[in-house]
Order: sequence, then C-alpha cells, then structure tokens
Amino acid sequence: MTEFTHLDENRQPHMVDVGDKSVTRRLARAEAIVNLTSEVMSKFDGEEIQSKKGPVFHTAILAGIQAAKKTSDLIPLCHPLPLTKCKVTIDKLDEARVVIRTEVVTDAKTGVEMEALTAASGAALTLYDMCKAITKGIVIEKIQLLEKSGGKSGDFRAG
Repeated sequence: MTEFTHLDENRQPHMVDVGDKSVTRRLARAEAIVNLTSEVMSKFDGEEIQSKKGPVFHTAILAGIQAAKKTSDLIPLCHPLPLTKCKVTIDKLDEARVVIRTEVVTDAKTGVEMEALTAASGAALTLYDMCKAITKGIVIEKIQLLEKSGGKSGDFRAG
C-alpha cells in the first residue's frame, strides 16, 4: 500500500525532504471547466468579455499565473519552486462553458502538479469574481491534472 508522503512516522504532517533528489525538468498541465452560464457568455465578443472590472479573460489569465507563482503560500506543504514557464489559456467550449488550460514547467527537485492545478483554480475563481455581478449561478465544474512528466514517480496522463 502506498503511504502518504506528507505524514511522518508519527502520522504528523511535514514537508517532504527533497534534498537528495536530482534537479530534473518537470512539467504539469491541468484544466478547469467553468459554466459561466449563457447569460454571461452572451457578452462574449469572440475574444473577450468586457466588464466594469476590466477584461474578464485577460484578468483571469494573469490571476492564474500569479496563483501558480504563489502556490507554496497557499498550499501548506508545497515547496516554493522557481517556475521557468507558466501558461494559462481560456477557450469557449459551448454557449455556456469555458475551459481553462494551464501548463507549468520548472527545473527542480519536485514537481509542479500543484502549481498547474492552483493556476487553473485561481483563474476559475477570478472568472467567478469578474462575472458575479451578472449571475451568482456560475459553477466551477471540474479541476483536474491532465498530465505530468519528470521525477521519480514518472509520467502521468489522465484517462
């Protein structure tokens, strides 16, 4: 049985010691599906939604990047990592939903799955914040890791 790595022998939480691990290229991709509702999406001009707070998608993209950079401040046992790349995109899925996709890369001793997931989460929450004046019925439907590469645990792709 696989054990939780963030619990010590006394079952107390701790930050995993990665000191003996090798620095390798690490990549992770994640996504979030957000149902903005057809009411909000009716304001989409093909590239952007303008709100009183500013450009909705551009603001969410910047928030996602900022969230990735702050992951270790938000998730207690994450190591702070020097990110070499963070990309966030938002695309229309249908008349009500968008997909946020993130890609995060580092050369480090531990992976960037949490940074990719945090970027997707931060962008999704920012979409909610930017659009809540139109409707409170926005739903963040799903946030998931799509893939990761690098490190001792090997590669992963969602099925």
